[in-house]
Amino acid sequence: MTDEQPTPDMSDKPVRHILAISGGKDSSALAVYMRGKVENMEYVFCDTGEELEETYEYISKLQDYLCTEITTLKSERDFRYYVDLYNGVLPDARTRWCTRMLKLKPYENYIGDDPVISYVGIRADEPHRTGYISTKPNIKAVFPFVEDNIRYDDVMRMLKDAGLGLPRYYDWRSRSGCYFCFYQQKIEWVGLKENHPYLFKKARAFEKFDPETGDRYTWNQGESLDELVKPERVARIREEYEKRKLREANAFKGNQKLKDVWGGDDDEELSCNICHL
Repeated sequence: MTDEQPTPDMSDKPVRHILAISGGKDSSALAVYMRGKVENMEYVFCDTGEELEETYEYISKLQDYLCTEITTLKSERDFRYYVDLYNGVLPDARTRWCTRMLKLKPYENYIGDDPVISYVGIRADEPHRTGYISTKPNIKAVFPFVEDNIRYDDVMRMLKDAGLGLPRYYDWRSRSGCYFCFYQQKIEWVGLKENHPYLFKKARAFEKFDPETGDRYTWNQGESLDELVKPERVARIREEYEKRKLREANAFKGNQKLKDVWGGDDDEELSCNICHL
């Protein structure tokens, strides 16, 4: 395993092996890959309470495949509580308080002071990602896909062979995580409105404008969801998306990345460390 972190102290307590599942393809494939390789592996799902129904559906499907329980971890407080606590300021790429309070805190509370090896689903072809690495000395992160040179095609083959396939949200979305994730591309917001209009309405209700100060609290910098779904704006988003797909289709195959399709004027290479594994 990697030498970047110290191995948890095994002198007092037995080492726990934990694999956190997001409901996305990579962490799910890692669960498939590690099945039967580690005795007493614990599987956990950090539920923010703001997930897509397709995510819960896929977690249930994966649990049936593993023939073992996937423990659901939840914060004692919900997302609305933290929005109010932060005076209406929504999480963004700089603060990411949603990840910290709704995922990392419940996960580390679940671990406590026990020595833990945490299995992370970063692939060998993702050098720009680091994944969840705790500052707690009792947690050691390991990366089996990196160590065993497991790449995107391998992950897709594992899920297919296991009979799991991909979560249904991949039909219109490129990532796991909350339905209002601020890392979503504009075309994905359009997809949310079309596939889950009620959830789009909920996400829009979190946005605020203070006429006295001029402060705008929106999921996308410089653009509210009301503005984003105007017919002329949606048409432009679709046009830009189709152009990106065409560029991807004509690109040199060795350089193709999912971000070329889903990218654009957003920062598509960033993601929350535990949300999108």
